[in-house]
Amino acid sequence: MRIPYTGPLPPPTIIPESASSLTGAVAAIVHFLTASSSPPPPLRLRGRDGNLKDRTVLLTGAGISVASGLADYRGENGTYTQNKSYRPIYYNEFTESHEARKRYWARSFLGWTSLHRALPNAAHYAIADLGRKGYISSVVTQNVDSFHHKAHPELTTLELHGFLRALVCINCKRYLPREDFQQSLTRLNPAWAQFLEELLKTGALDTENPAERRKKGFKTNPDGDADVPNAPYTTFRYPACPSCLANPPILSDGTRAKIEIDPDGAWAPTSSAGILKPNVIMFGESIPADVKTAAEEAIDEAGRILIIGSSLATYSAWRLAKRAFDRKMPIGILNLGGVRREESFFEGLHHGTGQSGVRCSQPAELVLPEVTKLLD
Repeated sequence: MRIPYTGPLPPPTIIPESASSLTGAVAAIVHFLTASSSPPPPLRLRGRDGNLKDRTVLLTGAGISVASGLADYRGENGTYTQNKSYRPIYYNEFTESHEARKRYWARSFLGWTSLHRALPNAAHYAIADLGRKGYISSVVTQNVDSFHHKAHPELTTLELHGFLRALVCINCKRYLPREDFQQSLTRLNPAWAQFLEELLKTGALDTENPAERRKKGFKTNPDGDADVPNAPYTTFRYPACPSCLANPPILSDGTRAKIEIDPDGAWAPTSSAGILKPNVIMFGESIPADVKTAAEEAIDEAGRILIIGSSLATYSAWRLAKRAFDRKMPIGILNLGGVRREESFFEGLHHGTGQSGVRCSQPAELVLPEVTKLLD
């Protein structure tokens, strides 16, 4: 289940000490990635040998996408740091409350423009390069921004918490592209669409600086929604699932669902189905069993794990790091700020050059491209 950890995180202890600088961090990560018992196979042989124990699995979080203009949760300009009262919507709220869905979709309508414009950054493309060179077995990401999917489609990537590029109906389970849904939201909410246009004119979406965005009344959160002060969320409308509307599904009690819409096509609260949700694992929602199994297999098949841009504050991610630890896999962490219970991963490890474990607190978009250059 996706549940956030809200306790304080202590500052990191850099390992090795030389990794406190950017140059030292690069060297330590290089040593970590190349400490396997044999060199990576030639590119032409990738996928032909089943042994991935000499490669590293990556576990990435919101911090890796900050350089793309998205906020993280716990960084210097993170959502939890800047907004102490921020609370993400929970799955049961979304599924049970029409008012909660209106608020969610209104914020998401505004936030999607920023997310849709954003692109993978240097860290994502460096991972693509490391994958081509044979150092990476796979990527498990907590992020829902699809940047890994865009930057390295050839490298196996598991999106642990889903993705925002599509919606899924909670009733019929069919998918709908987010771009199509965004167009429907624009049609159903002309006043909100006008407000979005005004935001575009103010330049609030042109700057990647969170402080500048806040000055202009706009802030995008990691899950693609936006904070807008005093916004009238109750006026917002959203469409019904087109598949359910065309062919109402049978409910668990054996009756056929009722899907009703207003004259403009917005979902009506008298409906008993047809509710679309983002294809992400919301807080409080369980990760599907097949995804959990695939994530565990990704850990098990690799020889070591490198955690990038994640505080492991979400249990679904922390348990994967703990799994690697229990399997005595070398652990590396490249993250600005503290990480949940990281001290247990590095107990007794204070010396060396990074082969057995590494802890760096440097920006991934600066470190990883330099790592790839040294591994040419």
